[in-house]
Amino acid sequence: MNGVLKVVDHNRPGGALLSLENLRTHLFTSKGVVKAVDGVSFEIKAHEIMGLVGESGSGKTMTGLSIMRLLPSPPARIVDGRILFNGEDLTKMPDDEIRKIRGSKISMVFQDPLTSLNPLIRVGKQVSEVIQIHSGLPSEPALGKAIEILEQVGIPEAGTVASQYPFELSGGMRQRVMIAMAVASRPELLIADEPTTNLDTTIQAQVLSLLRQIRDSQGTSILLITHNLGIVAWICDRVAVLYAGRLAEIGPTNAVLRNPSHPYTQALLRSVPRTDSERGKLETIPGEVPRLTRLPINDCHFHPRCPHAKSVCQSEQPDLIQIGKDHFASCFIYSKDWERTK
Repeated sequence: MNGVLKVVDHNRPGGALLSLENLRTHLFTSKGVVKAVDGVSFEIKAHEIMGLVGESGSGKTMTGLSIMRLLPSPPARIVDGRILFNGEDLTKMPDDEIRKIRGSKISMVFQDPLTSLNPLIRVGKQVSEVIQIHSGLPSEPALGKAIEILEQVGIPEAGTVASQYPFELSGGMRQRVMIAMAVASRPELLIADEPTTNLDTTIQAQVLSLLRQIRDSQGTSILLITHNLGIVAWICDRVAVLYAGRLAEIGPTNAVLRNPSHPYTQALLRSVPRTDSERGKLETIPGEVPRLTRLPINDCHFHPRCPHAKSVCQSEQPDLIQIGKDHFASCFIYSKDWERTK
């Protein structure tokens, strides 16, 4: 690929820290059942940054909330599958056990820090409360530790910032506070849900560099939820592409972005703005994302928008097929009988 996507290979050794196995998370609404996550399986290895990519409504955030067991219930519920964290199934754990893991071993950075932070509590107090909950430190030492962590995430004059309220900080500073709260207990897994939304380009780069620094210094694995393929190319070791709740493609970032194999991934990459002079007008993906309350059970959800679709795509659900080393795509094109398929 040419243009703005500069793919960097960050591959690192390590075993699976988290494994999703056929995860299905549905929302039971008055308009029908929304299959937000519809049979998703992937692993996050130790010390790696995994990107989760897709359009709005593809199931990215619901996947993250499912892992955290923070689903709005009702209407959302995990109806099938397993979420294995260090070999333990989070879907089977009682609430009191999940609370011990959430925030200590698995943390999450949400999209909008202004709505996630308490506007009536000073920044330092909010960070220190997280430390107190998971370490049992008294309030004064916890506040000192909170200021240290604020310094570690690149906040200048952290002592002064600790005494301020969230509305007194810039968007980038608020996001750093959210990251400080998320990493205060040195979690093994950090889920970052669109952490650079509404930030300018320079601040985005700083926040992403901070996430990579956390991975490198603390060994924290990161699930980065984003719609920005440029971010994925820059920071992620591997990437999973979601479409309408299903996994379309997964593999090393370098392989997926240089050799996109699912028609949806190819369409996403064609729609990325580029700077080369031969580029014509910005391409779009024809059609619309399907309504999640009216999805057929046995089909490829992308077939109404796919230029290669055949009748089999409307009647059967494709399996993940290996394209290369650790690189898989869910598309009939790569089946042995594709040429003879109607």
